[in-house]
Amino acid sequence: PTDGRHFVSQATGNLYIARTNASDLGNYSCLATSHMDFSTKSVFSKFAQLNLAAEDTRLFAPSIKARFPAETYALVGQQVTLECFAFGNPVPRIKWRKVDGSLSPQWTTAEPTLQIPSVSFEDEGTYECEAENSKGRDTVQGRIIVQAQPEWLKVISDTEADIGSNLRWGCAAAGKPRPTVRWLRNGEPLASQNRVEVLAGDLRFSKLSLEDSGMYQCVAENKHGTIYASAELAVQALAPDFRLNPVRRLIPAARGGEIVIPCQPRAAPKAVVLWSKGTEILVNSSRVTVTPDGTLIIRNISRSDEGKYTCFADNFMGKANSTGILSVRDATKITLAPSSADINLGDNLTLQCHASHDPTMDLTFTWTLDDFPIDFDKPGGHYRRTNVKETIGDLTILNAQLRHGGKYTCMAQTVVDSASKEATVLVRGPPGPPGGVVVRDIGDTTIQLSWSRGFDNHSPIAKYTLQARTPPAGKWKQVRTNPANIEGNAETAQVLGLTPWMDYEFRVIASNILGTGEPSGPSSKIRTKEAAPSVAPSGLSGGGGAPGELIVNWTPMSREYQNGDGFGYLLSFRRQGSTHWQTARVPGADAQYFVYSNESVRPYTPFEVKIRSYNRRGDGPESLTALVYSAEEEPRVAPTKVWAKGVSSSEMNVTWEPVQQDMNGILLGYEIRYWKAGDKEAAADRVRTAGLDTSARVSGLHPNTKYHVTVRAYNRAGTGPASPSANATTMKPPPQRPPGNISWTFSSSSLSIKWDPVVPFRNESAVTGYKMLYQNDLHLTPTLHLTGKNWIEIPVPEDIGHALVQIRTTGPGGDGIPAEVHIVRNGGAAPPLPLSPREIQDPPRYLRGSFTPRPTPISTRKGK
Repeated sequence: PTDGRHFVSQATGNLYIARTNASDLGNYSCLATSHMDFSTKSVFSKFAQLNLAAEDTRLFAPSIKARFPAETYALVGQQVTLECFAFGNPVPRIKWRKVDGSLSPQWTTAEPTLQIPSVSFEDEGTYECEAENSKGRDTVQGRIIVQAQPEWLKVISDTEADIGSNLRWGCAAAGKPRPTVRWLRNGEPLASQNRVEVLAGDLRFSKLSLEDSGMYQCVAENKHGTIYASAELAVQALAPDFRLNPVRRLIPAARGGEIVIPCQPRAAPKAVVLWSKGTEILVNSSRVTVTPDGTLIIRNISRSDEGKYTCFADNFMGKANSTGILSVRDATKITLAPSSADINLGDNLTLQCHASHDPTMDLTFTWTLDDFPIDFDKPGGHYRRTNVKETIGDLTILNAQLRHGGKYTCMAQTVVDSASKEATVLVRGPPGPPGGVVVRDIGDTTIQLSWSRGFDNHSPIAKYTLQARTPPAGKWKQVRTNPANIEGNAETAQVLGLTPWMDYEFRVIASNILGTGEPSGPSSKIRTKEAAPSVAPSGLSGGGGAPGELIVNWTPMSREYQNGDGFGYLLSFRRQGSTHWQTARVPGADAQYFVYSNESVRPYTPFEVKIRSYNRRGDGPESLTALVYSAEEEPRVAPTKVWAKGVSSSEMNVTWEPVQQDMNGILLGYEIRYWKAGDKEAAADRVRTAGLDTSARVSGLHPNTKYHVTVRAYNRAGTGPASPSANATTMKPPPQRPPGNISWTFSSSSLSIKWDPVVPFRNESAVTGYKMLYQNDLHLTPTLHLTGKNWIEIPVPEDIGHALVQIRTTGPGGDGIPAEVHIVRNGGAAPPLPLSPREIQDPPRYLRGSFTPRPTPISTRKGK
């Protein structure tokens, strides 16, 4: 169960029940599981029966029954588990704490076990378990003692040593308890004796002998384990031998220079060394030195120093010698040294460096900047090296940057010597960024800005420019300052013209004669102090609404014009001609309208309106007075003398007498409602004129259909009463057959075309004539021709060879379907080309357009 009453100790195997009740009655068995390598084995104990003698509901204080030991030892990295469980009613709450330190949050628990997965020395200390309920508390403490197996800090390694020399070996180990260290030689314990001194982790030999050779072990141990470090000591006795390190056969040296000739034979013990030139033994002098390790040094070399030099080595094991020949060469000299230069950012500069050298050797040039080698192979680098002649090593700097200033060293080298010269390059440029930008003395529209000078980059700072922005996305803009022009030696200035109650960041930019530098980092964000608004709201207008309402609109003021918290608008209004102003306070910066409602306000009454803003610092300036009208009402008068007539199968013309303007509002136009005879007026379609025109053409009608028509005036409040209805019937539709049997004849200057007449059916309108659209291959713009007959003759130029012709009927019902033919001079009659369904249903505008004057186009709105 997870009610906290039960606990199984993994230390003792006992089952604890903090407070028993009837649900605990029954038979209990213990399951023990062991994990051995890759196998798991489990076993059950015999059952034990738990009986309840009598239920005891009395409350009692906690009593800890499962206690962790007073001392718990653990090795570093091991898991440590402390158990704590108490009897009590109510069931006690368990809390853990570390008495002499803080308990890691990841181990804080209210469970009966405190588990540390991988214990470390930091976890060592005294831990306390507290069991508490409403009747009292009980505690138990115990200490975790963390120890560790030995671990090497320092070990010995295989060593070769000369006979007769001294040797010191050392090893060191960590662990808890602290490990003891002892030594073994060839597996046997080693103690101090004669030339051998054993002192804990130190082993010292004096005057090594051959019998000291062997396998040595350093042993570190404590009660948790033992570790070994092994190494072999080989004591050597060798006669001097130059086979591995002979003196160089040919030793070149520069005149006036210095030469170092080592003598390093293999010998044990170390050999005594002598040098000779020819047959003369060399002794130390002002120019010649033989060092203790046998190295020969000759200074201020001249031609007389040329010859054979022999190193003699001697120890008790034997003797040996090695000889080399010293050859003196001409010294390397810088003949044209680089000159120091002073340049501007972006300039090019060449540093010259010429040298002379011994012609028998190769000469190379290297350059360094502030003692760091210059990388000429860096992609996109600024350095170029001259390779015209071996004795010329000029360096060119392209598009010099500030980082290219410094000490340049040219070094000319051969295998025997080198020569170098230095030059200083000063790169002048725009100033670096100022630092330490600090804002103080914050006002509502001003602040004091201070900064520290940046690098002038070797050109005096001439002036500073201050910029500000409104975070987080504002752009940096230059600000007005006092003084207006900030001199280059200034480190503070006052910023003017800021917006009150606005967040700002500031930065500083320095300039000199060479340009403008990088800006400083931004200052800390500050907010200017509050002030009363300084700008009046704009966009004052209004109108519309329900009867008896005056609606006033304005443009909400943006954050930069609010100047403070508690922002709102103060509206003043009065009827035009009145002397008494009414006021209304509208809180909130986002407010953009106010509705004044009064049943006594007549429709379309003019009001004088003005507005100002306010915040908790005061009121702002007042706007100019605007004229706003109260809500309109629908027009009261209906149009008269409405007349309608069908003009085609899908159109009718409607005219009426205009309505005079009334006091309810401004007329915007007229709405025409039309519906089929037999339908209800509620199903009428509607169209509106775009202005105060008194006629309109209604399109999209059904052919040969009677319509009822009414006209109403409308304003912003809605539509007025309907006029008496008028009736109109649309024409029958035009014939649905195109002209056929089209033929043509060319003359020298004309084209004659004829076709079979189209005879309408009873349900089609009469044919009063034909329209022909003509387009030739010389003129892309087609021309329209009308005829009342079934033929037509038109003038055409003689050089016309091809033309496109469309012919269709026309009559009261409109234009019919066109027939299209391609005409070729000297050709016969050609069958008409079929038209696409799109052309039949929706022919080009120039074919279906009526050439009688039309009223102004109107918009169409379906439904009521």
